[in-house]
Amino acid sequence: MDFSNINWLAVFVASLSSFVIGAIWFGPKTFYPVWMKFQGRQVPTERIEMSGAETGAMFGGAYLGALIQVATLAVFIEVARIVDPAFGAAQGALAGALLGFGIGAATSLSHRLFAQSNYKIADAYKVWLIEVGQDIVSLTVAGLIIGAWV
Repeated sequence: MDFSNINWLAVFVASLSSFVIGAIWFGPKTFYPVWMKFQGRQVPTERIEMSGAETGAMFGGAYLGALIQVATLAVFIEVARIVDPAFGAAQGALAGALLGFGIGAATSLSHRLFAQSNYKIADAYKVWLIEVGQDIVSLTVAGLIIGAWV
């Protein structure tokens, strides 16, 4: 595998898109309130004080996770292009969706079920759907970007 064939600019742009999708997905007007509710937690009504290091670790870690996911997807797409040089945007989007669902979502299900703080399994499934929905959408868009960016 020659990693120099991977378009690292496309990986960077796709990872930024994943980070932005996550920010919108878990925004205060989207899934954040219901996600918190299904975890048996309250949405904070007061500003949470975090140090700069804690904030950096939180957002930096979220971006690093997105970057690793997208870079892994880019490797997968590069291998697919060796097999089929016509592999493009639609195939990239499908690859992202399938990897998001088949690996990402399936792997995290048991984690979510056993980590549910209120022990309500129906709520655990709801939390899981919200969380993996964002992963699948992000990877689908990332696959579209990488697949289109030849």
